[in-house]
Amino acid sequence: MIPGTMMDFPLTITHILRHGARVYGDSECVTFRGETSERRTYREIASRAARLANALRRLGIGEGDRVGTLMWNNGEHLEAYFAIPCMGAVAHTLNLRLFPDQLSYIINHAKDRVILFDGSVAPLLANIMGDIQEVEHFILVGEGDVSGFPEEKVLRYEELLAAESDAFEWVEPDERAAAALCYTSGTTGNPKGVAYTHRSCFLHSLAASAVIGLNESERVLTIVPMFHANGWGLPYAAFMIGSSLLMPDRYLQPEPLAKFIARDKPTISGAVPTIWAGLVQYGEKAPLDLSSLKRIVCGGAAVPRSLIVALEKRYGVELIQGWGMTEMNPLGTLATPPARVQRGTEEHIDYRALAGRIIPGVEARIMDADGKELPWDGESVGELECRGPWVTARYYEADAPEKFRDGWLRTGDVASISSEGYVRITDREKDVIKSGGEWISSVDLENIVMGFEGVAEAAVIAIPDDRWSERPLACIVLKEGAKVDLSEIQAVIGEKTTRFWIPEYFAFIDEIPKTSVGKFDKKVLRARQLAGEFEVIRQEPAR
Repeated sequence: MIPGTMMDFPLTITHILRHGARVYGDSECVTFRGETSERRTYREIASRAARLANALRRLGIGEGDRVGTLMWNNGEHLEAYFAIPCMGAVAHTLNLRLFPDQLSYIINHAKDRVILFDGSVAPLLANIMGDIQEVEHFILVGEGDVSGFPEEKVLRYEELLAAESDAFEWVEPDERAAAALCYTSGTTGNPKGVAYTHRSCFLHSLAASAVIGLNESERVLTIVPMFHANGWGLPYAAFMIGSSLLMPDRYLQPEPLAKFIARDKPTISGAVPTIWAGLVQYGEKAPLDLSSLKRIVCGGAAVPRSLIVALEKRYGVELIQGWGMTEMNPLGTLATPPARVQRGTEEHIDYRALAGRIIPGVEARIMDADGKELPWDGESVGELECRGPWVTARYYEADAPEKFRDGWLRTGDVASISSEGYVRITDREKDVIKSGGEWISSVDLENIVMGFEGVAEAAVIAIPDDRWSERPLACIVLKEGAKVDLSEIQAVIGEKTTRFWIPEYFAFIDEIPKTSVGKFDKKVLRARQLAGEFEVIRQEPAR
């Protein structure tokens, strides 16, 4: 072996901070405040991050200490995103949509010493104050009711920053040291922690900026919560490449979000499908200006084809589906069509409706139930497994050997991979419907049902059946005042799949329960069905 001559330069978030502030200092972070927008340049973000780091150091935070953030997407959260890891500590993003017992669990499990929190979510912390064990200081960002907090532990963010210098001797942490800590949403058992390293965040940011197409002229609307898998890495990727960041804070409802988009003109965005579905429905009743948006990256749940079509046909916006996991920093695929496929065609939409093409830095394989690797033929279906420099090899202080195999992460997704590397996810292992010994994809059925004009949302779950063991139950949320013909739905499913997949069970419900990150919570839906909380209609398909 001939030794290389390159420098062993550390890949750290500290470098992202320095580079963004110096090279792209005039790019801006815009935070929506409901009626007005607050603007800070990247140079100002870096200066305020230094003040925060000085304040945390004065509070005794040192290398490896965990600092929690219970915050929406805003400029202050971005300051914490840099201050905490770049001073050698670990940023622990707290999911404000977790159940109270899960929230207190992850705070205690991580041993957070300080928590920064937005005033609007103060009641969430106050509710679990008696269960939090080791937090020494609570730093209030903005205004909020802190009457339920120990008075001596509450500090105010702006007062802390005002008392500190904007010069800080940023450390050069080991690139393999933890920079951020994010816990899974805990749909089964307690949430499990994933410790992202400086190296993984740096490499993920490079890959994300390349495949999403970021550059200095782009304005990135980060709707995906920064507490969810580092906001899909968008804050770091944008800062690294100079794209401006638009932060909606807590204003995620269609009307204020539409106002923010119309006024501050994002060009690229990322969010779960329910956000865009809500905006499209809002646009059916009120003016909706999406003219600045060129591209949307959408993930977190399967994207209905009807949503891709609606955004393109009505607003000229290209929605591209992506797939990833908390355990993967999180990006694993992006459904950019091959260059040979012409834009505006049905084939172009077909590709964008897939989970995506495997991105550089990630390796994937499909395994059958016996642990045999299956071919990339677009037909063979098995469990999707991944590995790569931003894929976790274990959980933080938690054993879960069943989630890993021979150095690969077992995702729990049932999928196929085409010869060109496009992943098609048909289900989660725990959600797949096994009927008469055959698999039925709940995801495919949901996409078909959500393509009907009067359907707002649809989720398909398995219910017991004496003859077939399990059969699909389609749970449908209708748009206001709408009606649908179940026979027509059954007919279209029969045309697009096989007769055996056609559900004979339906339920009309007011809403589909969702997890803390906006995915359909089928565990809760199944429990409600078993408890008899909604009526199940049986209708045999026409022969």
